[in-house]
Amino acid sequence: MSAQQQDHKPGGEFDYIIVGGGTAGSLLANRLSADPRNRVLVLEAGGKDDWIWFHIPIGYLFAIGNPRADWCYQTQPVPGLNNRSIGYARGKVIGGCTAINAMVYMRGQVQDYDTWAQMGLSGWGWNDVLPYFLKHEDHELGASKLHNAGGEWRVEKARVRWDLIDSVAEAGAQIGIPQVDDFNLGNNEGSGYFQVNQKRGVRWSAATGFLKPVLSRPNLELRTYVHVCNVALDSAQGSGQGSGQPRATGVVYRHHGQSFFATAKREVILAAGAINSPQLLQLSGIGPADLLKSHGIDVKHHLPGVGENLQDHLQLRLIYKVRGVKTINEAGLFGRAMMGAQYALLRRGALTMAPSTFGMFTRSSPEHATPNVEFHIQPLSLDKFGDPLHPFPAFTASICNLRPTSRGHVRITSNDPADAPAIQPNYLSTEADMRVAIDSLKLTRKLAAAPALAKYAPEEFLPGDDVQTEDDMRVAAGNIGATIFHPVSTAKMGVDSDPMAVLDARLRVRGVAGLRVIDASVMPLITSGNTASPTLMIAEKGAEMVLQDNR
Repeated sequence: MSAQQQDHKPGGEFDYIIVGGGTAGSLLANRLSADPRNRVLVLEAGGKDDWIWFHIPIGYLFAIGNPRADWCYQTQPVPGLNNRSIGYARGKVIGGCTAINAMVYMRGQVQDYDTWAQMGLSGWGWNDVLPYFLKHEDHELGASKLHNAGGEWRVEKARVRWDLIDSVAEAGAQIGIPQVDDFNLGNNEGSGYFQVNQKRGVRWSAATGFLKPVLSRPNLELRTYVHVCNVALDSAQGSGQGSGQPRATGVVYRHHGQSFFATAKREVILAAGAINSPQLLQLSGIGPADLLKSHGIDVKHHLPGVGENLQDHLQLRLIYKVRGVKTINEAGLFGRAMMGAQYALLRRGALTMAPSTFGMFTRSSPEHATPNVEFHIQPLSLDKFGDPLHPFPAFTASICNLRPTSRGHVRITSNDPADAPAIQPNYLSTEADMRVAIDSLKLTRKLAAAPALAKYAPEEFLPGDDVQTEDDMRVAAGNIGATIFHPVSTAKMGVDSDPMAVLDARLRVRGVAGLRVIDASVMPLITSGNTASPTLMIAEKGAEMVLQDNR
């Protein structure tokens, strides 16, 4: 009987239980079940990716904010965003965020990973992690020194171009941002069309690449629409990692209102993402003792860093009206029909477009040693994801701070697993981040004023020409800032001397045997770019560690 036919068989005993069938969980399921002796269970809160908009790339417009695809979280009011609460999309479907994200293939910079190694995390430098990126890569241009072919993670060039975007590239060159062919060589400085996780114009999610091809393995079970409530801990078992440690023995989960228990003989692995993994640790009695006690949860293991250290890329979305050129905004019914026909016949055109077609990496000011900001350029505009497109031709120039110094948190609000956690990103809470925001607004205006765009007469719609002084810009940054959906670091790995480290360098939860976190929450510092592929690298390396440690 296949895993698909066993979706909701209750309970059971397994070697490994993976909580989350998303980005990291899909790869982990593939790797851990490759040995037929390992019985592997994957528990996913969402459903199958059986909706057309999970596969047509522009479907992100319909998926984000839709409970069929998204947890639909909201942040707490953020002081740095002028006390606005914003939507915080997280994928709730197999494939996780890779089923609804921008599909941008981005590794980050050499400096990102070398800094992790310099923090004492041996084995996490650029030269250490590059083989794990390459192991699962399937680049359409074939294998080379810094790329690979034949893996499960498909990478292709974008299949749509726009005259307006080409002019933005020219404008970038005019202000000192050179055009480049590849952002994934270790230094992503420059501008170019993003490489995307698509295959011939169809979204390529982690579920498509890693999970669905192996669901026929008899030792792998996927259960969907399952809400994990907590990790079960046995304080009497201990382990070779140290006496007196509690040990993870399985998980309690709900399905259609009923509670079940599944046993893990070897390990429970949390791969639920930077919001849900720390939430689940806290619900299980692992986290800041005062927080747990305040919600009536027995403290099984005090770990103050659980849910802290939240980092994210804040994007400032500037919108420019243009003239004399078409954008997606004004396509109309006929134009949309033509786009649909082009996609149906050729798998090309606007429907293949990632949320961000074109990117730029540069410095917001000269004192930065490597690019510290990333532009995402889109030939469309809207107030926010889920809202209609504007009725006038326009492009959006989003710019985000790649290495923010602001730190937020994720904290449970009750002991009920169904209650959403409190998400507080604390954007723009440091003067350094506000300085980058102000410089970014100035840089974007410089780009829009470059000669190459003059023929389109760009007119700033948001935040608007009335924003001129730096004080005005501080307010404007808070008004137009929004997440670019890259939360990380809420269960960070760190060295023994770091009191806020949740994991060791092998991704094991400190002080708890048989429990790991393997997803974006393990990053000690956020990477300089989109975070999906770094998360897959972490899962690839983490899977190897799990198998090595359980031999």
